[in-house]
Amino acid sequence: MERAAKKDAVDELNGLFKTTSVAIVAHYSGLTVAQMQKLRMQMKQAGASVKVSKNRLAKIALEGTDVVAIGPLLKGPTVIATSNDPVAAPKVAVEFAKTNEQFVILGGSMGKTVLNVDGVKALASLPSLDELRGKIVGLLVAPATKIAQLTTAPAAKLARVVQAYASKSEAA
Repeated sequence: MERAAKKDAVDELNGLFKTTSVAIVAHYSGLTVAQMQKLRMQMKQAGASVKVSKNRLAKIALEGTDVVAIGPLLKGPTVIATSNDPVAAPKVAVEFAKTNEQFVILGGSMGKTVLNVDGVKALASLPSLDELRGKIVGLLVAPATKIAQLTTAPAAKLARVVQAYASKSEAA
């Protein structure tokens, strides 16, 4: 790589690291191109991204960012998965690692917090931001639904009583 291309790569990675909330580092040695494409596709669908770069350039790009703690993990053929949702990248990485034994998670960082392999797995087991939002909306809507049911119940009972008297007088 030329010096200008290296500088552009470092600037791009630095911008990515500054805007991300979580970064996961894994070894990918032994994965086929098709498997890497599948990983990239799964990450993209989850709102995350995967980056493969030279470790030395990535370490330079880490300086001055919150995820600087992943620097020591960058040894050998590594891939860095990042996402703004703290659960998206770890969830996809852990699921991918279950089906591909060559994909080995080394650790990661969530903000300034360093994550080991168990920390990444624990983060992956949490519900995603969208799932949490759905649960909160469900909890907020449930009382309103119950109130609506309670207010319509007396009217429905009255309608059934009137219907019963109407059918009784028709029969007589």
